[in-house]
Amino acid sequence: MGVIFSSQLLASVMVLASLYALVAIGLNLVYGTMRLLNVAHGELVMLGGYIAYWGFARWGISPLLSTFIAMVAGAAVGALVYVAIIRHLFRSTRVLARVEANSLLAFFGISVVIQNVTALAFTANQRGYSYMDEVLLIGDLRIAANRVLALAIAATACIACALFFRYARSGMAMRAVIQQRDAAALVGIDVDRINIQVFALGFALAALAGTLISMTQQISPFMGFPFTVSAFVIIILGGLGNLTGSIFGALMLAAVEVYGAALISPSFRSILVYGVFIAVLLLRPEGLLGRSIAAR
Repeated sequence: MGVIFSSQLLASVMVLASLYALVAIGLNLVYGTMRLLNVAHGELVMLGGYIAYWGFARWGISPLLSTFIAMVAGAAVGALVYVAIIRHLFRSTRVLARVEANSLLAFFGISVVIQNVTALAFTANQRGYSYMDEVLLIGDLRIAANRVLALAIAATACIACALFFRYARSGMAMRAVIQQRDAAALVGIDVDRINIQVFALGFALAALAGTLISMTQQISPFMGFPFTVSAFVIIILGGLGNLTGSIFGALMLAAVEVYGAALISPSFRSILVYGVFIAVLLLRPEGLLGRSIAAR
C-alpha cells in the first residue's frame, strides 16, 4: 500500500499524464473531425523538442520562450499539411471512401520522411540539455523543478483546451463537426476552415509537448513513435472524438505505466501498454468513457 500512495509515483503519474494528454488531444481532434489516422503525430513532438534544444544550446533561448515558438511552428506545419495534402484527399470522392486507410499510408510516409531528414540534418544521436534541474523538496516529495514546470504548463494547456472546446465559438464548432460532420455543414459551419484550425491546434499541442519533454529527457529523431502509440491507446481509453476523455485516458495510461514499472519491472512497459490497448478494443471498443459514434 505504501508504494501505491507514494508521493513520488503519484507525481510521476501526473507529469506523464499531462504530457500524454497534450499529445492525445491533438491526435483525437484530427481523428474525431476527419477520421484521419495521423501516425506522424509524434514527429511534431520530436520537432518541438529540437526547437527547444537548438534554441537553448545554440542561442541561449529559454525553453519557456521556445514553447511559444514551437507552437507557432507546429500550427504552421499543421495548416501546411492540410492545405497541401489532406484537402486533396477530401476533394476526391473515390479517395474519401477509403480515407482512413489512405491517411494511414500518407502519414506513415510523412513520418518516415521527417524522421530521416531530421537524422540526416542533426544525426541520430540523442541530445539533451540542463534547465531548471535542481531538486525541490515538497513535503516528502523530491522532484526536479523542470518536471514541476512541465506539469504546470501542460496542465494549464489542457484546462485551457477544455474551456475552449466548451465555451469558445470555434471550439463548439469543432465539437459539432466531431459529432456530425454533415449536419454541422448544413447549419452553416465552415467545415474546411474548422479542418485547418484542427490541424493547426493539434500540431501546436504536440509541439508544445515536445518542448516540455525535452526539459526532462533526451531527444532523438526517432522519439516520436512511442508517443504516437501512447496517444492512440489514450484515444481508445477515453473514446474516439471524446476530447475530455483524452485527459482521463492519459491519467489511466500514465498510472498503468508508472505503477506497472514500479510494481513489476520497467521492461514490462510495452507489454502493459499494448495489453491495455488490446483489452479495451476487445471488451469496450468505443472506449471506457466513450459512446458509439455512427459512421459518417
